[in-house]
Amino acid sequence: MNAAHARDRLALALDVDDLVVALRLADRLRPYFGVAKVGLELFGAAGPESVSALTSEGYRVFLDLKLHDIPTTVARAARVLGGLGAAFVTVHTQGGEPMLRAAVDGMGEGAASAGAPAPCVLGVTVLTSDGEAGNEVLVARSALAAAAGCGGLVCAAGDLAVTRRAAPGLVTVVPGIRPTGTGDDDQVRTATPTGAITAGADILVIGRAVTAARDPERAAAAVVDEVESCLAPPRG
Repeated sequence: MNAAHARDRLALALDVDDLVVALRLADRLRPYFGVAKVGLELFGAAGPESVSALTSEGYRVFLDLKLHDIPTTVARAARVLGGLGAAFVTVHTQGGEPMLRAAVDGMGEGAASAGAPAPCVLGVTVLTSDGEAGNEVLVARSALAAAAGCGGLVCAAGDLAVTRRAAPGLVTVVPGIRPTGTGDDDQVRTATPTGAITAGADILVIGRAVTAARDPERAAAAVVDEVESCLAPPRG
């Protein structure tokens, strides 16, 4: 298993409010991450330019805005976002199936108008700061995402056994990744890279554990090594 393959499974969370700072981090850590996550903070500071700039740096962009509104509003927003060139865009499954379907359709229309591939719409099941949602919530929301045509789910590693059964075949993106020895910050649904990959995660989202580390490159390299070791076929 090579590092390039591990990079495809790792998303760098650029949770900063300055595009220049974000691009510096992205440049430093590009050898270790194939996906860059743009959340509310960075998108609020730099807008669509954040997506185009990171795409130009060679990243697949994960636009994490968690759309959640009435279907008409979501559809209109999705048409705009669908044409930005992001590879993934999030929408909150709590909004229900009509809203999710509006997001999927809107993203496709926006991408088609821009001559770009349609982004994979990721249904967010439960926020990693929520320690109380039960399995019935996860099952219901995962099933809604699948029925609405979403391409994937965002869920905690500990929820994967439930969500993968409820919505088989969807891409699974797991935030709250904390390498051994790092704090959980404000998240309660956390996991190590090994735990998440073993549970069946397709993409791991890693932010402060690397970006706030004393030596970000060293921290990122350790994550890549851990993911590679999980993905490597057994010897013998």
